[in-house]
Amino acid sequence: MSGQTATVPSQTLPATPKQLAYARRISQERNVVLPWEIQQDRYELSRWIDAQLQAPAADRDPRPSSKQVAFAERIARIKRSVVPDECFRDRVLMSRWIDSNKP
Repeated sequence: MSGQTATVPSQTLPATPKQLAYARRISQERNVVLPWEIQQDRYELSRWIDAQLQAPAADRDPRPSSKQVAFAERIARIKRSVVPDECFRDRVLMSRWIDSNKP
Protein backbone atom coordinates (compact mmCIF):
# COMPACT_ATOMS: atom_id res chain seq x y z
CA MET A 1 0.00 0.00 0.00
CA SER A 2 2.95 2.32 0.12
CA GLY A 3 3.08 4.84 -2.68
CA GLN A 4 -0.67 4.74 -3.17
CA THR A 5 -2.90 7.51 -1.99
CA ALA A 6 -6.41 6.83 -0.91
CA THR A 7 -8.97 8.84 -2.79
CA VAL A 8 -12.42 9.50 -1.51
CA PRO A 9 -15.07 9.41 -4.19
CA SER A 10 -16.70 12.79 -4.49
CA GLN A 11 -20.38 12.10 -4.08
CA THR A 12 -22.81 14.91 -3.75
CA LEU A 13 -25.73 14.59 -1.41
CA PRO A 14 -29.02 15.91 -2.70
CA ALA A 15 -30.53 18.91 -0.97
CA THR A 16 -33.32 18.20 1.48
CA PRO A 17 -36.88 19.35 0.71
CA LYS A 18 -36.78 21.72 3.72
CA GLN A 19 -33.48 23.18 2.56
CA LEU A 20 -34.83 23.73 -0.95
CA ALA A 21 -38.01 25.36 0.36
CA TYR A 22 -35.97 27.72 2.55
CA ALA A 23 -33.61 28.62 -0.29
CA ARG A 24 -36.53 29.29 -2.64
CA ARG A 25 -38.17 31.53 -0.05
CA ILE A 26 -34.92 33.51 0.35
CA SER A 27 -34.60 33.72 -3.44
CA GLN A 28 -38.12 35.05 -3.78
CA GLU A 29 -37.93 37.50 -0.87
CA ARG A 30 -34.62 38.96 -1.99
CA ASN A 31 -35.33 38.78 -5.70
CA VAL A 32 -32.18 36.78 -6.50
CA VAL A 33 -31.69 33.81 -8.79
CA LEU A 34 -31.26 30.38 -7.24
CA PRO A 35 -29.09 28.51 -9.79
CA TRP A 36 -30.21 25.02 -10.76
CA GLU A 37 -26.74 23.55 -10.19
CA ILE A 38 -26.71 24.85 -6.61
CA GLN A 39 -30.04 23.15 -5.91
CA GLN A 40 -28.55 19.75 -6.72
CA ASP A 41 -25.93 19.69 -3.95
CA ARG A 42 -26.71 19.94 -0.24
CA TYR A 43 -23.41 21.58 0.66
CA GLU A 44 -23.43 24.06 -2.21
CA LEU A 45 -27.01 25.04 -1.37
CA SER A 46 -26.03 25.52 2.26
CA ARG A 47 -23.19 27.83 1.19
CA TRP A 48 -25.57 29.76 -1.07
CA ILE A 49 -28.07 30.22 1.78
CA ASP A 50 -25.33 31.43 4.12
CA ALA A 51 -24.07 33.90 1.51
CA GLN A 52 -27.57 35.29 0.97
CA LEU A 53 -28.18 35.70 4.69
CA GLN A 54 -24.89 37.56 5.09
CA ALA A 55 -25.57 39.91 2.17
CA PRO A 56 -25.84 43.53 3.27
CA ALA A 57 -29.28 45.02 3.68
CA ALA A 58 -28.59 47.49 0.87
CA ASP A 59 -28.77 44.63 -1.64
CA ARG A 60 -32.34 43.88 -0.63
CA ASP A 61 -35.41 45.37 -2.23
CA PRO A 62 -36.37 48.49 -0.24
CA ARG A 63 -40.03 48.28 -1.22
CA PRO A 64 -42.62 47.00 1.25
CA SER A 65 -43.84 43.44 0.97
CA SER A 66 -47.23 42.69 -0.53
CA LYS A 67 -48.45 41.67 2.93
CA GLN A 68 -47.39 45.04 4.35
CA VAL A 69 -49.19 46.89 1.57
CA ALA A 70 -52.36 44.83 1.99
CA PHE A 71 -52.36 45.38 5.75
CA ALA A 72 -51.74 49.11 5.40
CA GLU A 73 -54.55 49.44 2.86
CA ARG A 74 -56.88 47.55 5.19
CA ILE A 75 -56.00 49.92 8.04
CA ALA A 76 -56.54 52.91 5.74
CA ARG A 77 -60.00 51.63 4.76
CA ILE A 78 -60.95 51.10 8.42
CA LYS A 79 -59.75 54.59 9.36
CA ARG A 80 -61.07 56.12 6.12
CA SER A 81 -57.69 57.56 5.31
CA VAL A 82 -54.97 57.10 2.69
CA VAL A 83 -51.56 55.48 2.88
CA PRO A 84 -48.97 58.13 1.85
CA ASP A 85 -47.30 57.49 -1.52
CA GLU A 86 -43.78 57.50 -0.05
CA CYS A 87 -44.73 54.49 2.09
CA PHE A 88 -45.13 52.41 -1.07
CA ARG A 89 -41.46 53.04 -1.91
CA ASP A 90 -39.86 52.20 1.45
CA ARG A 91 -40.58 49.23 3.71
CA VAL A 92 -39.35 51.07 6.82
CA LEU A 93 -41.70 53.99 6.20
CA MET A 94 -44.55 51.56 5.58
CA SER A 95 -43.79 49.74 8.82
CA ARG A 96 -43.76 53.01 10.75
CA TRP A 97 -47.05 54.10 9.18
CA ILE A 98 -48.65 50.77 10.08
CA ASP A 99 -47.38 50.98 13.65
CA SER A 100 -48.71 54.50 14.11
CA ASN A 101 -52.10 53.75 12.52
CA LYS A 102 -53.04 50.34 13.90
CA PRO A 103 -56.74 50.20 14.83
